[in-house]
Amino acid sequence: MKAILGRKVGMTQFFLEDGTVIPVTVVEAGPCVVTQKKTIQTDGYNAIQLGFEDIREKLVTKPMKGHFKKAGVPFKRHLREYHVDNTDDYALGQVIKVDVFEKGDLVDIQGTSKGKGFQGIIKRHGGRRGPMTHGSRNQRKPGSIGACADPSRVIKGKRLPGHMGNQTVTVQNLEVVGVDADKNVLMVKGAVPGARGGLLSIRQAVKAVKQS
Repeated sequence: MKAILGRKVGMTQFFLEDGTVIPVTVVEAGPCVVTQKKTIQTDGYNAIQLGFEDIREKLVTKPMKGHFKKAGVPFKRHLREYHVDNTDDYALGQVIKVDVFEKGDLVDIQGTSKGKGFQGIIKRHGGRRGPMTHGSRNQRKPGSIGACADPSRVIKGKRLPGHMGNQTVTVQNLEVVGVDADKNVLMVKGAVPGARGGLLSIRQAVKAVKQS
């Protein structure tokens, strides 16, 4: 399993050799460090924990200080677990860099979508507005939302106004179009969740389907 943590830098264009222009997202990926190894014998599954971005000691809790001290690694701001087949392939303190990926790899990228606040059904669910003339007062309201005497309540799952965005979103099968190991930069085809500067989890595609 190839995996790394990074931050979204922004979007730009990338020109292929035949002159075709494609949209790409630039990600500052890594370096990450292995902070913990979990095995079937001790935890019931095989996984490694990666730490990303240094943090001041003042901002680290005592339990986490002990966690990092046990691994012999610097204090890290973000920690994520990734399942692996064999933990023996990794060592505590091992540095994972962006060069674990190559051009042409397919990756799944997980991030937090942009928060939109409280929104109505038109923006949140793509609902239709009411008539704008003849005294109608139902332009952007949800309209009737419940049944009559039976069951005399609003059915669960009804699409209504509410908080929009700020959710964990995963985009699958994004193609890697460029890797710059010197600058810790990864370029992927298409858009990824979240705003600029948002934390991203990048891993080898689980349902890899080669795109044309």
